[in-house]
Amino acid sequence: MLAQPVATAVHLRPKVTDGMDERFAETDPNKGWDIARHPKVAQTLKSRRFQFALILPNQIIFWLVIFLGLLGTVVPGLNFGTAITWYLWFCLVFVMMVVVGRAWCSMCPFGGFAEWIQRKAFWRRTQKSLGLGIKFPKSVARYGFLISVAAFLLLTYVEEFFNIAGPGAPAETSIMVLGIVVSALVFFLVFERRTFCRYVCPLSALIGSVGAMGSVAGFRTRDRDVCVACATKDCMRGGDSGYGCPWYTWPGSADSNLACGLCTECFKSCPSNNVGLFLQKPMTSVIAPRRRRLDIAWGVTLLWGLVLFQQVNATNLYASFDGWLNRITSLQYPNPIDYFGIIFVLAGLTAGIAWLVSRLGSRKVGNAEVTSRSRFRSFFVPMMYGIIPIVGADYFARQLPKFFKHVSRLIPSIGAWFGVGSTHSALYNTRLLSDPGIVFVQVAVIAIGTLAALWASWKITGRDLLPLSGHSATLRISVSLVVVACGAAAGILYVLMHAAS
Repeated sequence: MLAQPVATAVHLRPKVTDGMDERFAETDPNKGWDIARHPKVAQTLKSRRFQFALILPNQIIFWLVIFLGLLGTVVPGLNFGTAITWYLWFCLVFVMMVVVGRAWCSMCPFGGFAEWIQRKAFWRRTQKSLGLGIKFPKSVARYGFLISVAAFLLLTYVEEFFNIAGPGAPAETSIMVLGIVVSALVFFLVFERRTFCRYVCPLSALIGSVGAMGSVAGFRTRDRDVCVACATKDCMRGGDSGYGCPWYTWPGSADSNLACGLCTECFKSCPSNNVGLFLQKPMTSVIAPRRRRLDIAWGVTLLWGLVLFQQVNATNLYASFDGWLNRITSLQYPNPIDYFGIIFVLAGLTAGIAWLVSRLGSRKVGNAEVTSRSRFRSFFVPMMYGIIPIVGADYFARQLPKFFKHVSRLIPSIGAWFGVGSTHSALYNTRLLSDPGIVFVQVAVIAIGTLAALWASWKITGRDLLPLSGHSATLRISVSLVVVACGAAAGILYVLMHAAS
């Protein structure tokens, strides 16, 4: 199976911290700092109104995006819906991924709105949900986050086809956002829990993989032995105080923040007060997992292919190629042949490079014979985890031109509600950086991502790959060269793009 559960043993080390009750002072050095041991934090997380308070502001904003996109001005830069979505929100989401992890999932208006309807309550614990409550088919669920990646590729194609993020006509942004809301609602009413968020949401795989760099480890068990011995498993099945984990994640098995939506339900449900909210060092969820997932590795590869395509398609060479292909196929930009073709070629090339590196591995690990397929997987999966910082940096850098060129338009777009916003406003035409300045920042972001990837890959290679190879120096150099090549490719493309949005 592509997606497999993760199990890890933990050991507690008592520690007393000033200002805390001794009962809340234990921490696990293998997980990080359990902030939920602080009484005030624990009280906040236990409150059923807490999650509602996180979601409500975004809920208001995104319904404004929908209504103002449909009913407001048709000038994209003066419409609040398009301005906040494409000039600010997308950039902030990537900042949250890198710093926190799945912070957006804890306040997402799409899943939040659908979940309120599914549970028939804003925050109250109800015993019977609305909808069919069907389990997601195992034959589909086994593909894990690849379903989300496919949804993201398709949504990006639709966005490119209609130039929604250009931004184009504000109504198109509204229709796209409304489409995500409706899709989420349908899935919430057909399937149980947050099936949509875990498997189908177009952003889930991107947030889960890039968010591995974040400093929030998520909710995890404090003492795994207590978890194993628990007879009720309320964190998974639900209890009087909380629902079973909507993300199908057992706190006792988590060794990364990959699939923790920070919903607090396991914390509320646990009858033994054995679940904590852990902070970790940045990059821990990239480096630390012992059982890495193949669906994540392929997902990272495809997401890497997509962001490289978005860079390539802003160059003059691509414009010539796409125009030629459109003429002979009678299609238009983005031609689905070169859109999906280039993405899969780039992803395949990345996987091919990992295969070449895997040839450095010996055919035996101890006394066990290693097949060509298993050797490839043994190298491919850790190497793709290692380039997550570059992929995250590239997606973030790709959002910067719109931010630096147009984020100041957000203020005139608010004024447009009251008839005082104008395209002649100084703020409407203000740029935070010139094109050369934007390119410099983009390349700097890629450089930072490359350095982070080099460090992560060095750690991962030492722990996961060197035992498979008798050529330690060659292997470390090879993996490092792959990382540098990825960073150089992204950086060079930004120079060629000249800060294209």
